[in-house]
Amino acid sequence: MTKIKNKTILITGGASGIGEVMSRLSLARKAKVIIWDINTDNIESTLKELSPLGSISADVVDVSKIEAIEEAAQQLIKEHGNIDILINNAGIVVGKYFHKHSAKEIEKTLSINSSAPMHICNQFLGIMIKNNAGHICNIASSASLVSNPKMSVYAASKWAIFAWSDSLRLEMKQLKKDIKITTILPYYINTGMFDGVKSRIPILEAEAAALTIIKAIEKNKKIISIPGWIYRFTRFGQALMSVNMFDWFAGSIMGIYKTMNDFKGRK
Repeated sequence: MTKIKNKTILITGGASGIGEVMSRLSLARKAKVIIWDINTDNIESTLKELSPLGSISADVVDVSKIEAIEEAAQQLIKEHGNIDILINNAGIVVGKYFHKHSAKEIEKTLSINSSAPMHICNQFLGIMIKNNAGHICNIASSASLVSNPKMSVYAASKWAIFAWSDSLRLEMKQLKKDIKITTILPYYINTGMFDGVKSRIPILEAEAAALTIIKAIEKNKKIISIPGWIYRFTRFGQALMSVNMFDWFAGSIMGIYKTMNDFKGRK
């Protein structure tokens, strides 16, 4: 079990969506919470709402920029020492056919969703290894498992983070380090990020999804999909079915390939 009480937790994208809920849930467990977010208005409102609940601070950090990550990490270590738990939660989605993506959109999606978690982890992992303690939770996606139209770059970024996160888990195991790695694969979550999405599979509520993630950290879970059946069902189906059959099942029966047809996203 990972005890959150009295631990220092860094949550990226912690001023909105499930990041904000996880911040609140962590404070309820008597943790010290540090938020990195790019939206100053969201930071201000989140601090105003959550400060009465416990020790919480925030910095404006553009995690798409390595220099910003390095500067913020050095300042954090100087002020707080190292962190005990890292939750890589910040993410973006564009939601259009690949040929309509600009170069800037491709780079921004990959830098925030894939590169940033690695660079952020790299800032703190060395001290965790030295102390032989720590927990890193990476929010990937069910899109790490299933390809989807109008999600190509997002899916690619989440496949990458899934592969990196679980490889990191195996490295810590091989090195015999007591550093836990949890990878989360959630379905669409009702936070505004995926506004317009229509799905036959129920869209997740932020409160329940965030609670599942916090409990997964506490229980040292390795890989958790939300809902739980998605990981097993998808892997099993892909193993048994041909590509054409799985396309038919995922597209026609489950309706997954049409979920992004009316995507609007967060304004």
